Amino acid sequence: MDSDSGEVTRLLKAMAHGDPQAADSLLPLVYAELHRLAKAYMRRERPEHTLQPTALINEAYLRLAQEPIDWNNRQHFIAIAANVMRRVLVDHARAHNAEHRGGGMQRVEMQDEFAISPEKLQEVALLDEALKNLEKQNPRQAKVVELRYFGGLSVEEIAALLRMSPRSVKRDWSLARVWLFRELKPNAQGAAKK
Repeated sequence: MDSDSGEVTRLLKAMAHGDPQAADSLLPLVYAELHRLAKAYMRRERPEHTLQPTALINEAYLRLAQEPIDWNNRQHFIAIAANVMRRVLVDHARAHNAEHRGGGMQRVEMQDEFAISPEKLQEVALLDEALKNLEKQNPRQAKVVELRYFGGLSVEEIAALLRMSPRSVKRDWSLARVWLFRELKPNAQGAAKK
């Protein structure tokens, strides 16, 4: 472990024990990774979108700093940050869609990259619900999807983060995509609720 990772772990532990300065000292050490995650979420978004990477980082970091989490290390922090960024985007999508609820089904494309645009806001909420269902059945596959699809991490980065082989990540990614495709199909939605 390099000295930077050791310092991040020390600050995370201090933050978990209520040290208010730890959160301020931590941000510069993890900002580049958080920004990379945020850019992956927003990669193809239109320039005038209200949620820019910096705003996404700020909202996620505020939520992270307030949660009483017993942090293990830098990788644990980044994995939780990816989850929190997803929740921020889902909350944004739900708020935006609250007045635009309709009865028609939406098609959700499973691609390696994800961008939030007005047309795709409802897809975020649908995918979030499907991921919650997947997490109940296979938490590891759900984490792989979250890190790959929402976080934009490579197979190798996910393997290192989750301490598994790249081959296992690819297998989980493939199986999860098939499961999610079935879950999100209009015909499967009625059957899944029975």
